Amino acid sequence: MESLTVELGSRSYPILIGDGLIRSIGEHVAPLLKRPRTMIVTDSHVADHYLAALGLGLAAESISFSSLRVDPGEASKSWAGLSRVTEWLIAEGVERGDHVIALGGGVIGDLVGFACSIVKRGCNFIQVPTTLLAQVDSSVGGKTAINVAAGKNLVGAFHQPSLVVIDPETLATLPRRELAAGYAEVVKYGLIDEADFFGWCESNGAALLAGDSEARTRAIAHSVAAKARIVAADERETLDVRALLNLGHSFGHALEAETGYSDQLLHGEAVAAGMALAHRFSAAQGLCPAADADRVAAHLADVGLPHGLASAGIKADGKTLAAHMAHDKKVRGGKLPLILTRGIGRSFVTEDYGLDIVADFLDAERSAS
Repeated sequence: MESLTVELGSRSYPILIGDGLIRSIGEHVAPLLKRPRTMIVTDSHVADHYLAALGLGLAAESISFSSLRVDPGEASKSWAGLSRVTEWLIAEGVERGDHVIALGGGVIGDLVGFACSIVKRGCNFIQVPTTLLAQVDSSVGGKTAINVAAGKNLVGAFHQPSLVVIDPETLATLPRRELAAGYAEVVKYGLIDEADFFGWCESNGAALLAGDSEARTRAIAHSVAAKARIVAADERETLDVRALLNLGHSFGHALEAETGYSDQLLHGEAVAAGMALAHRFSAAQGLCPAADADRVAAHLADVGLPHGLASAGIKADGKTLAAHMAHDKKVRGGKLPLILTRGIGRSFVTEDYGLDIVADFLDAERSAS
């Protein structure tokens, strides 16, 4: 088992990474509990695979639990989904000192985390992410939210978990498409500020997606350590440090909005296309070598990820996509900070480019595809 800490003073918490941790979870959860009881929120797909094993792990430490299953997919990250979870927690008699377990992917982590941030003005929760995307990104850092009609993650709160338990064995039951979508977030860390890690991804990405357990564990540990470092430096994104984690997301969220946050385009797939677009936009502005933008797109294509509008199945014009970007929660003073790059591993934040310029670029991308 590997262990590292997100350093946030009195709100610091450990991240545990190791095969089989779900089966022994009770020994890690028990020290946190004020009473030997917890509540688990999961989705129906994950429950079929891992709820029983998690329950046995809790029972080994005499911890009782109740569970709620929600529908899988982004549709559960909604007002209706939030209402269901909060009402259930209250009906179960949740106390502020309790720890609710979020067992599942990013949707479950975001939904449960937000519910726990508001029920009884805040109760505790534990992240047990079961997808690669959640393991390397959304389970760490305390961002919780639901989607609304105007856009993705526009209603939410910062609410840090008490513990993150990552069991790479859960990836064995993950469909290849979802595994690849999570891998996009792994690649992101190399593109932000670790060019050598991007090189590692180029050499090992295919093996990771094919089931190489050593490659998966290394990718998870490296990614989590990178995110923990960034979150510790800028927890609430008040500086431009944590904003770098949004590389590919401003473009990507616009693509997701255009597809209605449906399974037509998974979040990680949208981020992959968004990262390629961010690099090509940077190249078009003379900021980034075209060869670097081509290298990024080539690697994403090699592992079967979208790397532009056409491969993401997007046919909308630039003005439409830019309008989606205007609703981005990161807009400040009417300007959208973009995460651009001067080359692989050299990302930065800028407000120098208006959405009209972005729209023209996207129209050019559409015409070229």
